[in-house]
Formats: sequence, structure tokens, C-alpha cells
Amino acid sequence: MRTAAGLSIEEARKQMGWTSGRLNHMEAGRSRPDSSALKDLMNTYGISDTAKREAILELGRQSKKRGWWTKFDDVLSDDFIGFEAEAAEISTFQPIVMPGLLQTPEYAALSARASLARTEEEIERIVTARVLRQKILQRDDAPELHTIVTEEALIRLWRSDRELARHQIRHLIDTAEALNTVTVQVHPQSAGIFAATSGAFTILDYADELDQPLVYVDTTETGIYMEEEAQVTAYKKVFEHVSMDALSKAASVELMKQIITS
Repeated sequence: MRTAAGLSIEEARKQMGWTSGRLNHMEAGRSRPDSSALKDLMNTYGISDTAKREAILELGRQSKKRGWWTKFDDVLSDDFIGFEAEAAEISTFQPIVMPGLLQTPEYAALSARASLARTEEEIERIVTARVLRQKILQRDDAPELHTIVTEEALIRLWRSDRELARHQIRHLIDTAEALNTVTVQVHPQSAGIFAATSGAFTILDYADELDQPLVYVDTTETGIYMEEEAQVTAYKKVFEHVSMDALSKAASVELMKQIITS
């Protein structure tokens, strides 16, 4: 419809007051469009035929059924897994919890229970979704995953449940050593305050240059997406500084081994 209207992505997004990233991701099928967004698109593109408008709105409703993760809408707060699954590079800083793509089922359950707002049935579904989500690391076109965790997070886990911690931290070690596409760094306590004072965040980069990178910040209710160039640049700079202060991949693995054998 955009092409037929003779509009570029830049022209269309300006008319709607959207970011180019939002329109790119919607056209790529990474985000599920709501009826309001589809109506805005059709109005901008001059689609007035009632039957065609209703057909497109019905396609929008059907699109919400796409992707395995849509079966877990009751325990997933937004479309992040869809954006993550298409990313070529994933950079994530986690100062408190273990990164979702590297959580063991036992840790995922522990993390879900910590919210104090989930039933056992919901926790089981959260764990299932997290395990399925991690399959992207085994794909032939697996994304490059660079994750930084803090030494404090590892020690806190070790002191709360040593058996679970041993299994979880060993999983971090094994994955980092087995997959060339995964880099795990530990930000040591000795490095002092880290640059990411605002907390955890994830940066998603895509192979297609037309697809704008995203910054995702998880919250209690739903996630926050940032795609303005200045925002993404700022977070990438923060991640770079945290990475420089963190231990090397080899030293990080050594520290993790020391923690679980202490």
C-alpha cells in the first residue's frame, strides 16, 4: 500500500508522526500491528474502500496468532521475543538477574516466583516460553549474543541457593565455551560503579540496514522500546564502557568457576 501510494518509508512515517524504525519493523512483520495503527496506515495511503479496509483489519487480527510466542500471551508482556528472534546481534547488560537467553529452567522458575504475582501454572508456562526462546542460539544463523552480568548478581545467587547457582553459573560457562556466537563477560566488584546507572537493558541490531536497531528496557508491567538514533547511540556507548570495564571472556569464565568452587 505504501509503494502504491508512491511514498517512501521516510515520507510515510513523517506524515504519521512515527519513527522510521516503527514502520520498518511493522512492515518486516516483527511487531503485531493494532487496529489503530493499521487505520493510520490506510488513511495515510488513501485506502477508502470499506471492504478492503475490513479485510486488512482482519489480517491484522490474524497476525496476532503468528509466532510460537503468541501462545504465551498470558505470561509475556509484549512482542520482545519476536524482535529478539530476528536480531543479528544482541547486546544485553544484566546487573541483577541472569540474561533470559542463558537461564536454566530452574533459575527461570526461581526468577518468576520472585515476582510474587504468578501462579504455579503461570510459572510453568513462563519457563516453557523461556526454554523455547533460547533455541535461537542453536540456529545456523544464530545471532551474536554479548551479555554482561555483574559479579554481585552471581554472588547473590550463590548465597541464596548454592545448588541452583552452581547449575546456572555452570550453564553460563559451558555456553560461553561451546558457542563462538556467545560472549559472557562479568563486571567485577573491583571495577566500581558501572556506566549503566539506569539498570538493565538490551540492544538489538539487525542485518538489514533498513531495520533500525532497538533498545529494550524491561519493566514490571511491559517493556519500553527506544529507537531514536540518539537514544540507541547513547545506550551503545554505555554498553561499550561497561564492556571495557568488565573482565575478558577468559577471565570472566575463570571468575565464575571460582565462585562455584568456593
